[in-house]
Order: sequence, then structure tokens, then C-alpha cells
Amino acid sequence: MVHDDQRPMAIESTIRGTAASGTFGTPASRFRWVICALLFFSTTVNYMDRQVISYLKEYFCRSVAQGGFGWSNSEFAYLTSFFTGFYAGVSIFAGRVIDRIGTKLGLALSLIVWSICGMANAFVGSVLRMHLIVRSAFAVGEAGNFPASIKTVAEWFPKRERALATAIFNAGSNAGAMVAALLVPPLLVYYGDAAGWKMAFLITGALGFPWLIFWFWLYNPPSKHPKISTSELQYIHIDDETTGDAQEGDHAKVSWWRLFRYRQLWAFFAGKFMTDGIWWFYLFWLPDYLNKQFHMTKEQVMMPTFIVYGVAIAGSIYGGKIPMTLIERGMSVYKARMTTMFLIACFPLLVLLTQFFGDVDRFGGAAAALAVAMIAVGATAHQAWSANLFTTVSDMFPKKAIASVTGIGTMAGGIGGVLVQLVAGRLTDAFLKTPQTAYFFMFVLCALVYLAAWAMMKALVPSHRPITDL
Repeated sequence: MVHDDQRPMAIESTIRGTAASGTFGTPASRFRWVICALLFFSTTVNYMDRQVISYLKEYFCRSVAQGGFGWSNSEFAYLTSFFTGFYAGVSIFAGRVIDRIGTKLGLALSLIVWSICGMANAFVGSVLRMHLIVRSAFAVGEAGNFPASIKTVAEWFPKRERALATAIFNAGSNAGAMVAALLVPPLLVYYGDAAGWKMAFLITGALGFPWLIFWFWLYNPPSKHPKISTSELQYIHIDDETTGDAQEGDHAKVSWWRLFRYRQLWAFFAGKFMTDGIWWFYLFWLPDYLNKQFHMTKEQVMMPTFIVYGVAIAGSIYGGKIPMTLIERGMSVYKARMTTMFLIACFPLLVLLTQFFGDVDRFGGAAAALAVAMIAVGATAHQAWSANLFTTVSDMFPKKAIASVTGIGTMAGGIGGVLVQLVAGRLTDAFLKTPQTAYFFMFVLCALVYLAAWAMMKALVPSHRPITDL
């Protein structure tokens, strides 16, 4: 078993040189970054569609006498939890299916399902039960995006570039939230709340379909793609532990139940379970926090949320570049990954200061900006953490198992997300008169969980152990 994923510098230099110069007759196309851009846009659509619901909470929870649905905070939490729960449950099977049918068809089918179901949300009225059913079906489609995207990155990028490629496409989650922040509140103002919430679901759901044209036009596996030269294909596989791993097909089979035998799987499972819920919390509850803490209207929350997710894009991409820099300086891939994740896990500690800075009596008009800045740090750190966490899968598992492992981890993250949503709902209902207290407890959780997750992962996999016997 190979325990170190470094390659002799002479071989590396030769392959990098031929990839750059196109000595095998075809200039290096760097077309892999076009594929990364396609993944970025699919993730943008994915998160735009799921983020819509957070801007509708105020209307859904408004009393019937005031024209709303009359839901409680806990009932809204049930809605987001059902989505997250189905997302978690289906993810484990979505990864399995994508490993079987391939990324091209798998990701396309996922987008079609979630787009149709997202639009269907506009036709269910105010009955919570119907929203739960449609939102759960919506989650079935959404569950395929990350297993397919992580598998695509593993197929198209060498290990040293995977964290950066993952960070770039994962930044689509921030871009999607930003688009929703700019699109949904104006729709509610223009059409009025009673019609605006329907238009929000219809318009955002429809925006995914044009992406399919480019996906079917531009995507094929690198070994079959006309734009990929032999030299570039060699560079893509420069860090692979085995020749077999480099040559595996898109439809290779793996014993799904055997995956649970490996500590590497449980390390990824723990990392996702403990930290994914924090991102769900930021997505679904940030507008509510700004409304209750600072009495912002739906128009006023647009800019702070836009800023939070915009800053997180930069942090995500930079977080993906850190391990690349460490690897280029001679550090092994796994050590560079875990060192980066430890550094990133320290930054959310600043979220502990959110409610201190959010005290209007102490900081006056600057309180909202200071609190949002702390949340932006936490959101940015999460995205940088997530990019590296996803990449640990392709560091340790062969390509034929990546979508399955990612699906299992996504299920774990969804379970954690359900728990966080339920806790947020119960706390905000328990502290109706003092919502600041409820959010204080939530921000403590957001601050501390990353270091705990890192410690758990390090305990399970203290050194690099790639899987070679699947």
C-alpha cells in the first residue's frame, strides 16, 4: 500500500513540461477549467433555488390576519428540516447512482428534477403539509449536485489542483445565495408578498434549464474528449497512486457496503455531519436574524446577505489555494490538506463575538455592520473548510468510489443540518421575546464545531492512507 502521494520531482517536471508545451502533438487546452466553470454554474443554480425559502420566512410566519400563512418558527424549521432530511437520505443513493450511470447524465437528471420541483412549490398554496411534500421532492433532485461535481473534479484534475477546483465550483453556493438575495426581495416588492413568493419559485426554478444546453454540448470524460491531448491527460493523472486508478472508467463498479469498513469514510462522515449544518443555518436563518436583531425589512436584509456570501466566495477560493501552495513547497497532499483545515477551523472562533458586536446599545449604528462582519468570517471559513473537506475523498479513495463516498458524507451533513434546523427553530420559539439569546447559543455552536470536527477526523485518520483494495 502506498502511503505517500508525492511523486519524484524529475518525473513531475517532465510531465508538467510536456503538458505545458504539447510535445505529444496537441497543445494543452486547460479545458478542465471550462468543466469547472460548468460545475460552478450548476452549483449556483442549486443554491439559488434552495435559498429562496429563507427570504419567504417572514411572509410564511406572518399571521393570517396580516395576510401571511400563520406558521410558527418551529413549523418553518420543519419545512427546512424535511428538505434537509430528504436531501440527506437521498444523497447516499444519488452518489451510488452517479457512480453507475456517470456524471454527465447524473448531474443533468438532478438539475431537471430539482428545477421542476422548485417551480412546483409555487402551486401548493399555504398548506404546510403540501410544502413539505414538494420541498422533499425538490431535495431528491438537489442531492445529486455535489456527488456528481466532486466525481467530475476527481476525473478532470490532478490531486494538487482539486481543492482549488472544488473551491471554485463550491463558490457557486455563495453565488447562488447572492443571486437569490438580489432577486427574491425585489420580486416580493414588485408583485407583492401574496404573488411574489410564487414568482420567486417559478423564476428561480426556470433559470436552471439553459445550463443543460452547455452541459450536453461541452461535457465528456477527459479520456474521450476531443479537446484533451495525451500530455494533458497525463498531467491530470500525475498524482494518482496507481495506474488502475488513473484508467478507471466513468461507470466502474464498487462494492458500496465495503466502503463502511474504512476509517477514511468515517472521517469524512464526521467532518460533514458536524459542520454542514452550520452552512444550512446561515442559508436559512440569516435573514431572520437580521430582521429580529436589527429590525431590518426584507429590502434591507438584501445587502448584508449579499455581502456575507460575496466575501465567502473569495475565502472559498483562497482556502482552495492554500494546500496547493503547501504541496508545491514539498508537503505531502494529506498533510497539506489537514494543516489547511486546522488553520481554517480557527477562524470561526470570531463568530463568538457576533452578539457582542451586535449590541446596538454598545455600538449604535455600527452594530449591524460589525455583527455581519463576524458572520461573514464564519461563512467564509465554512466554504474554505468545505472545499478542502470534499477533496479529502479524492485524496484517499479511487475514482470509481468518489461519488458514492461523497453521497454518504452528504447524507451525514444533511442529518447534521436537520438537527441544527430543529435546534434553531426550538430556540427562536423558546426565546420569542429575546431572540438575541437564541441566536447567541446558535453562534456559539457555529464557532466551536470546526475544531471539534478537525480533531475527530485527525483521530480517525492520523496519516495518509489511500484505499487501494476496493
